[in-house]
Amino acid sequence: MTNPENAIEVKNVRKKFRIFYDKSNDLKDRILFRNRNHYEDRWVLNGISFSVKKGEAIGLIGHNGCGKSTTLKLLTKILYPDEGSIAMQGRVSSLIELGAGFHPDMTGRENIYTNASIFGLTRKEIQKRIEEIIEFSELEEFIDNPVRTYSSGMYMRLAFSVAINVDANILLIDEILAVGDANFQKKCFDKLREIKSRGTTIVIVSHALGQIEQICETSYWIENGLIRESGIPKIVHDHYLKHMEDKRTEQLEKQHEQPVLPAPELPGFCEKTAVRMGTQQVIFTNAELRNLNNQKQYIFDTEQEIKIFLQYHAEHPVNLKGNFGYGIFREDGLHCYGTNILIETGDYIPIQENGEIEITFRNFLLPARYFLDIAVHSHDGIIYDDIRQVLSFVISSKKQDIGVCRLPSEFSWR
Repeated sequence: MTNPENAIEVKNVRKKFRIFYDKSNDLKDRILFRNRNHYEDRWVLNGISFSVKKGEAIGLIGHNGCGKSTTLKLLTKILYPDEGSIAMQGRVSSLIELGAGFHPDMTGRENIYTNASIFGLTRKEIQKRIEEIIEFSELEEFIDNPVRTYSSGMYMRLAFSVAINVDANILLIDEILAVGDANFQKKCFDKLREIKSRGTTIVIVSHALGQIEQICETSYWIENGLIRESGIPKIVHDHYLKHMEDKRTEQLEKQHEQPVLPAPELPGFCEKTAVRMGTQQVIFTNAELRNLNNQKQYIFDTEQEIKIFLQYHAEHPVNLKGNFGYGIFREDGLHCYGTNILIETGDYIPIQENGEIEITFRNFLLPARYFLDIAVHSHDGIIYDDIRQVLSFVISSKKQDIGVCRLPSEFSWR
């Protein structure tokens, strides 16, 4: 470990798997058809490097097969790299595969002892925590039943409850939060925030980008066995989604053997870092931030009213209805607010060939730099135009209140 502040250091790691074609399954086939044992070495990771500070949470994203789950298995030492090095400090707890390490014929209680001991707890330590583990899992009435009788959600509850109660310094999670009902997912998120606040380092692999944005400070986008981009989750995820949308468009073009219009280039009203997606059936032709005098403005005071002015164009607007909306994100990726016409009015609006949308709101955000996202969707969810980070603006204030937004308050005393 070159830096004592780091919990994880991954340096130039490469990993390959041997893929066999027409592999012989028995001795006779192996003798008679020796030449069938053809294979190729497929490199899944081609030299990735990253480090994670103690107490930091990071997310690994990318399409299926890009190497993110392989990276997590290397961190847990289920697999070992062919080249490069991995250094980790502290006790590691992992949720890699649902119910991994559980014996189906043992009860939930017995599996707690077995699973926790794998993570390095003594029997005495497990006895101190077993009631807390059972209570968190909400499986009190099933805890003495064989786990083969459990549903996948019950498996997840038990596995998660054990993993977060072993006082791990590093917690590794692979898609595990996608299982379970909404209430338990919220409970898991709250618990993750709690253990993160106590200094636990967390690495999450997930296709649920919103989960990563809620917990992690940094996202790593893995593409073709390399880290293509890393940084603030919201920004990295926007670029990743744009890339996936472009690939989807290319596939449609091949399937239909006819050209599919590429996403339009960013017009002059957009930030240079903006990302654009959509079918282009309806496109934004202008976006401005204004004050109530309809003057362009990009520095506002807390509690000042702000107007978002949008113009759009539709090629074939006949019978089109749309849902226009906006979102505001702080520079560090924090989602501050978002709404749309459907939320505010309960209905969609007719789309004209050329139209304007005005949105006025009283701003209670505190001083920082912010980004505006705008989008228009069809009534059935098709994205016509979606521009992330279309504009940036700054909030200033003469007061010294702290937090995310101002809550106008009155004090009284006797």
